[in-house]
Amino acid sequence: MNEYEPTQFIPKLLIPNEEQIDIQLAKHKVIIAEANAGAAKTTTLAFRVGQAITNNITPESILALVFTSTARDVMQQRLIDIGIHFSVVKRIEIATFEEFSVSELAKVEDSEKIESCMLPRQQKKHVLAAMEQVYERYGHLMEFQGLAQTSRAINQFLDIQLKLKAKKNLDLDADFEIDELDTVYERLNVNPTEYLVAREYERIRLGYNDHPVFRGPFDATYDLARRLTADPQTAQNFRDYRTVVCDELHDLNEAAFSILCALIKKPRCFFVGAGDKDQVIHSTLGANREFLTTRFKQEFPFLQQYPLTITYRHGPHLAYPMQNFTGKDFESYVANETEIKVAHYDGTAEGCAACVVDAITKWKRDRNPIDGCAILMRGWHQSIAIENALKEAEIPYKTPEMASYLQREEILFLRGIMAIALKDLGSVKSYPVRCGIIDALILFGEIQIDAKEIESVKYQIAKNPDVLIFFFDRYVAPSNSNDPTGLLNQAVKYMQSVSPGTKVDVIIRNISKHLNLEAMAAKIYVRPYEASVVTKSISGFLSVAVKADQTLQEFWLTVNFSEAFATKKREKGFVVLDCVSNAKGKEFPHVILPFLETDEFPNVMFDLEEERNLFYVGATRTISRLTLITPNDPGRRSQFIKKMKIPETVSRANLAVQRNENIQRTPRTNRRYLKTKFEEGKLVKSMGAKFDWARKAWYIENDSDPKPFEQWL
Repeated sequence: MNEYEPTQFIPKLLIPNEEQIDIQLAKHKVIIAEANAGAAKTTTLAFRVGQAITNNITPESILALVFTSTARDVMQQRLIDIGIHFSVVKRIEIATFEEFSVSELAKVEDSEKIESCMLPRQQKKHVLAAMEQVYERYGHLMEFQGLAQTSRAINQFLDIQLKLKAKKNLDLDADFEIDELDTVYERLNVNPTEYLVAREYERIRLGYNDHPVFRGPFDATYDLARRLTADPQTAQNFRDYRTVVCDELHDLNEAAFSILCALIKKPRCFFVGAGDKDQVIHSTLGANREFLTTRFKQEFPFLQQYPLTITYRHGPHLAYPMQNFTGKDFESYVANETEIKVAHYDGTAEGCAACVVDAITKWKRDRNPIDGCAILMRGWHQSIAIENALKEAEIPYKTPEMASYLQREEILFLRGIMAIALKDLGSVKSYPVRCGIIDALILFGEIQIDAKEIESVKYQIAKNPDVLIFFFDRYVAPSNSNDPTGLLNQAVKYMQSVSPGTKVDVIIRNISKHLNLEAMAAKIYVRPYEASVVTKSISGFLSVAVKADQTLQEFWLTVNFSEAFATKKREKGFVVLDCVSNAKGKEFPHVILPFLETDEFPNVMFDLEEERNLFYVGATRTISRLTLITPNDPGRRSQFIKKMKIPETVSRANLAVQRNENIQRTPRTNRRYLKTKFEEGKLVKSMGAKFDWARKAWYIENDSDPKPFEQWL
């Protein structure tokens, strides 16, 4: 450890390592901490804030920027945890980029006249207006694809609009030529319809004189960045921040980067940011490793880079394989072994799911709580076999809302046909799922219905399931058999006509073939990956039906029972089932990564570097145990496991664990803190004590005579 300087902030209970101390004490204007997963990025930034306060920087001139409300709360708590007094923390501005942008824009806008539309249902009317404008402006010039008005279609347009804004240097309000639309998918990965609706939506949002009519998620960040680009003097309205810190720099997009640069360029501002270039997994939202590798350096050639290589999340037995995997320095000061277990399956989804159950069973057998387990998948289509295996093993699990495979749109569509044929939507107990079934029937059945009427129909059916038959009679049954809705009508009639003893897998197979669901998915889901997931999902659902070996009526009841098991509200005693992409920033005692096979993880439809980053994020979420599940056939195993070179690191990791057990645990500080009452401050000061402004506590130097202060030590 370095010797502490008299003015150094001394954190409570925690012992900074040398890398953290270097960052805490560095005097450069711009500092980038290049961090590994679990290397205490947030804590290190908190140390820097404490250091600023210790050096008489007022809390009001400190800004901590993050990307999510959860990260904001974590940062606030971390500042308190390291010993900064709560009353001081309250005076520090801790905000997401969006919150900061809203605050700054309020200085130059009449914010009361700007409608807040943070929820999709609030934005819906504006999306519909944009669709109408596209028809009106361009309908005579081109043929549109997929201007559906279902909830799913509207949410998709909102996602597209968000992604387009996050793209580098994209101005949705810029002039363009209609013949440029031929290249729009290649350049922006959106189809012409999506692009035009996004442009019209933005034109409606901005209104006249570039004064927004309403704002949704990310819009404030985008608008502030646009203002800064058009008029750099906008930054003069920023408070005179002396210290700015930013966590999770790997999530930066172009708009957030523009705002950060404007803050840093203020003459008296000192900046420290921390990020991990190997955790860039949101490229569709504008994240790019170039921000950490080159962009900051281009903007601020004088910046200094510092490493944060030491992880405190997992032990050396995982840190060293991750060093092999990433090619960068990795160290761990954890004095426990993080087990890495590699399990093999027969190449089938059911075989992989059985390995998942076995891994959880072994975890429980080792007397570990089941709450500590997280199954992190590459994609949601992989959950079908896993969910059924968990249910059969009576292992409670929890997914994000409406994320169980039984609630995927394509499965809801098949369930909707069953519900109509059996006249039994009442067995579906969940209101959101009933609404989802109606949406899926409209989407896949291409039922022509006005958007406002959709909401009315959904509400009526969700409240009274018996109304479903009237929905069928009005919107499906009367249709011409030559159009897609007619095919849906035929599918329902077929399902109603089969003999009671017909096995459900035969029915689903015939329905899928009759409706040509694979072609339907390719049409609805423009992106190849999304269409492939639908195909795999339906195939998995068919496998469930084959295994069930039940009639339609029996299977219908089984499906609804399975859904009740999956969605049961649980506060504890469950396994987490989620996708890797949703797990960044989280940690679990035991992480299980299933389906580590060629074409699944890494997925061939995506950039290999981002797939590699996804695996890195997933593997480094664990604390005590990592279970990797891969096929028996070596030729089908994910290349990522081999790249870790696990066997080669074991001996070195064993020695590191022993070393960590012997690391000095007592902080080396030249201070002894006093427990004084407020009114005793003047007294201890007169006796020679000094005051720590960050911790709001009196202390004496180690070389001071402690005897006069015994009552306060």
